[in-house]
Amino acid sequence: MKQTKWNDSWKFWADRDSFALVWNVPEEAADVILPHDAMIIGPAKPDSVSGGNTGFRDAEVYTYVKMLYAPEEYRDHTVMLKFEGVYMNAFVYVNGELAAKNPFGYSTFFVNLDGFLKYGEENEIRVHVRAGAMPNSRWYSGAGIYRDVYLLESGLTYLVPEGVQVDTENADSEIAVLDIKTEIKNRKTCNEKLVLETSIEDADGNVAAKCNSTFVLMEAEERRVSQRITVPEPKLWSAETPDLYTVVSRIYNGSGMLLDENRDTFGIRSLELDAKRGLRVNGKTVKLRGACVHNDSGMLGSATYDDAHLRQVKILKEAGFNAIRMSHNPAAPAFLRACDKLGMYVMDETFDMWNRLKSDYDYGLYFQEWWESDVTAMVRKDYNCPSVVLYSIGNEIPEIGMEHGAKLCHEIAEKVKSLDSTRFTLASINGVFACGDQVGRIMQDVLSGLSKAGNAEGNVNDFMTLMDGHLDEIVVHDAVTERLEMACAATDVAGYNYMTARYEPDGKKYPDRVIVGSETYPPQIARNWDLVERLSYVIGDFTWTGWDYIGEAGVGIPAYNWGEGGFGASFPAQIAYSGDIDITGFRRPASYFRQIVFGLRKEPYIAVQNPYKYGQKLIKTPWVISDAVSSWTFGGCAGKPVIVEVYAAGTETELFKNGVSAGKKPSGKEAGFRTLFETTYEEGRLEAVTYENGIEIGRTELVSAKGGKRLVLTPENMPETAGERQLYYVQVAICDEDGTVATDCDQKITVSAEGGAAVVGFGSGNPKPAYNYNEEVTETFGGRAMIILKKNGSGSSVKAVVKTESGMAAEIEINL
Repeated sequence: MKQTKWNDSWKFWADRDSFALVWNVPEEAADVILPHDAMIIGPAKPDSVSGGNTGFRDAEVYTYVKMLYAPEEYRDHTVMLKFEGVYMNAFVYVNGELAAKNPFGYSTFFVNLDGFLKYGEENEIRVHVRAGAMPNSRWYSGAGIYRDVYLLESGLTYLVPEGVQVDTENADSEIAVLDIKTEIKNRKTCNEKLVLETSIEDADGNVAAKCNSTFVLMEAEERRVSQRITVPEPKLWSAETPDLYTVVSRIYNGSGMLLDENRDTFGIRSLELDAKRGLRVNGKTVKLRGACVHNDSGMLGSATYDDAHLRQVKILKEAGFNAIRMSHNPAAPAFLRACDKLGMYVMDETFDMWNRLKSDYDYGLYFQEWWESDVTAMVRKDYNCPSVVLYSIGNEIPEIGMEHGAKLCHEIAEKVKSLDSTRFTLASINGVFACGDQVGRIMQDVLSGLSKAGNAEGNVNDFMTLMDGHLDEIVVHDAVTERLEMACAATDVAGYNYMTARYEPDGKKYPDRVIVGSETYPPQIARNWDLVERLSYVIGDFTWTGWDYIGEAGVGIPAYNWGEGGFGASFPAQIAYSGDIDITGFRRPASYFRQIVFGLRKEPYIAVQNPYKYGQKLIKTPWVISDAVSSWTFGGCAGKPVIVEVYAAGTETELFKNGVSAGKKPSGKEAGFRTLFETTYEEGRLEAVTYENGIEIGRTELVSAKGGKRLVLTPENMPETAGERQLYYVQVAICDEDGTVATDCDQKITVSAEGGAAVVGFGSGNPKPAYNYNEEVTETFGGRAMIILKKNGSGSSVKAVVKTESGMAAEIEINL
């Protein structure tokens, strides 16, 4: 079908009168271009119904309206709308009549307009987004039509949307055999003789293979046509070699007239899985260096852009990741396109809940009636994406290890397999959550042991820390084992959330069980990765999280007083702050720590614990390593004690302060790749040198920022997109004359832009932002901030000007 992006010229408003007799468009309705996150528009509020779960933001009931002119020739056409994601409870009306609805906020759905259109006239498309029942999510979901919308047109005989599916039967360097299935529908009241022509084009547009099939499609028939095509000397897709092909499908009638055409990208690659050789891609064993990632795009909220996801995947890959778990919902098509193009394995996930709700008004209200439809939507969306290698059918489902829950797990897994037998299934299981009514028994056993040792006293923070310290005892409890046997029976892979202690004993007890660390604590990466490398049946590790996100506010904020961070974080905390990479795309110390553990970086990395808080007790959750930042600029701390963290490989690391050695200490695997030095703060230069058996293998340094500050604006280089680029990212930094970022010189800053782009995001990685991201004012955090500009069609260049409250200013002009 002809597919046209249909994002322009929408009217939008918050609808507070569901019982309106007349549906009109109010004067206050705003003109918007999709994708559009309505929830990010308003500021965070301390009295939010959803609280920290959504970053203290709430949604409402929203209405979007756009007119569609239907020419007379549409009478003999098929016309649809494709919505890639509307959060949540979408009702689509055509000329006042309900044409479709979709409760799940993350599914692609189609609206058939035939039978609703008035031909030769303007037709009103009205979308009600009923997201106002809060809370409905455990994290920031956004709300509205936040993904792309397309208008689809064809004749009465057409290729069904998402109906071309390419399987790699087998492939090597000489040939690849493809099994291609194509869904074709005939809406005519007569039979029609057809020819299906399928071509395979390489990245340069050359035809690598072609096949024709002739058949007769009966009146009102829909048929799935199979073709086997051989591609010579194929370029195989993997994370290291993300070579893509295009399958071009054309159907002709008996007279040779072209009736419909479709183009889909895909990759030629094979997947195998077993406990002895692990996950194999194209015959080679792959260990998944994984990042869990939420749905939002940071300062853009949940609005989904190809540019934003290409940038995100590029940064994650440069940081050493080769896999992403989309948590905990089906990924956007734009996100998967980025993973296909740049080379990133994907675990796509269906749901965060089944029949037991986790929020008062979440998808659990609709799950029983809608899960099959939404599983189907996810698999059809993902089918031709070579990046997708795993399907997770649920995250931390409480009932999964109980009788009816285990049966439902089987049904969902079988549904996935009936739609796609080429990929592997798992459920991301939290052992304690899976125990249901056995949690009390586990806690009683563990606490009994702790009480006898005199270790069960203290406040909530102490208790949570205590549980973290004894998590290994909890997850290997007999009750967890019993429930896991039920929960893991139906899937190809056992997804273990925070259950590292089970890897080795379960490998012995269940020799054919394949395990993946589907969600793990960042501080445990050295321990986890050692097991991933040693155990063939453990295929990877996915940290929580690779990229920071709005919501679950403060879970990763290190604190020194109750309420500042951690489990008790209060407003204005809005960001989780558990990401290796912050919401602006800046790599935090944990990212470099992980890269060194992965064996992908020889140079050491220096991070410094907060000297202003030296000696105070750090309140931290299991997702926090420490409060260290990569800086040697701490005004007013001269002579004060400070702890320096050096992340390093090798066997030994030496620390130098202004050229004087502070000694050598073990590094690498023996030290958990994290070596601590205690010294005193002195302005100047801090240098770490790493040795392997006495031979230097890498060094790095931190330098204190001097006086004479200036504002520096740096445009980012972006990966090429398939379409027109929309977004431009500009880094903002307060630096000294040598370019060293002044991390202790945060200021209020403003931005303005004129020309062919507008500011759509302005902020920093601060987990407690003082301003909303759509305001043209923010504060730097660690001396840094970020501007996101979006094309507005008003010119071929844009000039952005940034000013600080202290009088510094800088400007930049970008050709669009």
